[in-house]
Amino acid sequence: MTAPTTSEIVAVAVGGVIGTGLRWGLDLLLPHAADEFPTSTLITNLLGTFLLAALVAGVWMRPRTPVWVKAGLGPGVLGTYTTFSAVALALVTLVDASRPGIAALYFVLSLAGGLGAAVAGIALGSRALARRAPEALE
Repeated sequence: MTAPTTSEIVAVAVGGVIGTGLRWGLDLLLPHAADEFPTSTLITNLLGTFLLAALVAGVWMRPRTPVWVKAGLGPGVLGTYTTFSAVALALVTLVDASRPGIAALYFVLSLAGGLGAAVAGIALGSRALARRAPEALE
């Protein structure tokens, strides 16, 4: 692996600010108490998984896509937008609040929904890539 370029580092930093802001905005739109179903975290992670899968299957596969774009959108925007630590915290909080049924539902929805979002994103990204003229892929 080669050392990242300055443009890649800047892209990840700028993307990180954007992703964090988007996540925080969704948390403000869909607030929940610690012992309630974590709707904003579920939506954030499912949407982020879908978008990352679509980008990987579509944009990432184009040979001419600059590395800084991949770095800015992947680890930058979507890496800070989604979070596994929030899933783990929500599960522990729900169990500690004697809400094991909600915790189990949240876990299943996060896992199954994440896999489904990834499959759907890959399908969409692959389809978008296939529709492009061959010269656009060079």
